[in-house]
Amino acid sequence: MENGSIARCGDKSGTLPSCAPLATGYVPFQQRDPQRYDQRDALSNGTLFPGLNLPFHLAVPGSKVPSGNRTDLQALCFVVAELGLYLDTHPDDAEAFALFKQFSKMAKDAKADVEKANGPLTQKNTADFDKYCWLKDPWPWNYDENEVK
Repeated sequence: MENGSIARCGDKSGTLPSCAPLATGYVPFQQRDPQRYDQRDALSNGTLFPGLNLPFHLAVPGSKVPSGNRTDLQALCFVVAELGLYLDTHPDDAEAFALFKQFSKMAKDAKADVEKANGPLTQKNTADFDKYCWLKDPWPWNYDENEVK
């Protein structure tokens, strides 16, 4: 600490004890107010936070998620889940909570748009429609109507 301030580690740095055994596992400690990907990059990388984007042996380099309103909804829901996990360990981070509320509203609106265009995403949501329409083709995960025979 210098001048009473708290030293801050970068998103990808931290220290181990000098006498740590060779087989000690290391899990990165997430700093307060970490950098964030946008929702599509978060979905593609499997994390909202670049500091937690560690090498993964099954990763497919250069893979991209498909575009479309259903993918956008999936990306928004992923970001809401990631922010919720972050807030579990950083409940006093007001900026993260504001983002959580913002992305939750965006996800709710996107879900309404997807359901309006494609029908209910879950069987339970058929109660919000004028008639029971769960067993109606194409199903939400069919990206092209041509996939349904």
